Amino acid sequence: MATAMAAALPFFSSLTPHNPLTSRLSLLFSTSSKSSPSSRPFLSLSSRLVLRTRAKPSDVDTSFFDNFDPEDEIPFDPPTAPEGFVPPPSFDEGPEETEDDVAAAYEELYGPGYSGVSVLGNDIYVMDSKVKKTSAFEKTEDKVRDGFEERVVQVRRVTKVVKGGKQLHFRAVVVVGDKQGQVGVGVGKATEVIAAVQKSAVNARRNLITVPMTKYLTFPHRSEGDYGAAKVMLRPASPGTGVIAGGAVRIVLELAGVENALGKQIGSKNALNNARATVVAVQKMRQFRDVARERGIPMEELWK
Repeated sequence: MATAMAAALPFFSSLTPHNPLTSRLSLLFSTSSKSSPSSRPFLSLSSRLVLRTRAKPSDVDTSFFDNFDPEDEIPFDPPTAPEGFVPPPSFDEGPEETEDDVAAAYEELYGPGYSGVSVLGNDIYVMDSKVKKTSAFEKTEDKVRDGFEERVVQVRRVTKVVKGGKQLHFRAVVVVGDKQGQVGVGVGKATEVIAAVQKSAVNARRNLITVPMTKYLTFPHRSEGDYGAAKVMLRPASPGTGVIAGGAVRIVLELAGVENALGKQIGSKNALNNARATVVAVQKMRQFRDVARERGIPMEELWK
């Protein structure tokens, strides 16, 4: 091994002839070649080449900063442009983009906006489903998009006494309607409020009725309905009156699309019974044209 190190010595010495590192290497190799292998412990080649050298202040060239003042203002001298160079137009000098161009570019990057209007002709419902499948958020059930509006009338806590104690549930009363003559009242019970509201909304959609209205969005005639101990009185009103009613009666009439009507709760103040009494009173109403058709006479003769 000493012979191999002695052969590699000219290679290290030829790198930098006046470097202190080579002098230390030559000193190491010369001492290692003179000593016998049995008189020193075995050292690997990598451990022998590790030398701790530190840069001295005299070895660092700092002549560049002798005439440099950091507070001086250095003028900016850019290089000259080549011949035939045409500078590109500025960002503000280009043609202005229209709102459709901006909307199309936004939709291409992020999908359709919150308004639901697609500029590129994409189906927003299909795109929403794709985003939900690829997203890592918790899956939540969306509301049914059938044009019906839901409104919670009442949420009560009810208990059921069983052998082992009491079972706590929540009962929700929900009214759904499309404000175009379709309305329904539903009730549902569950151990959680959200589940109870969902059940009652499904039950309300199964019990939809049609509310007869005139062109002034009021009732064709007066009517009364009762359910249990609750009794409701409905009266038509002139245009501009509004819905003058309270409690569950007002919610049912507003979701049905009635804009001018008078309502009064007579008897029990139970919200569920009053809502169902309103439905009973509405079901008793009939359009004038339907009565004239059943009688077989024109509508003009109904008032004679």
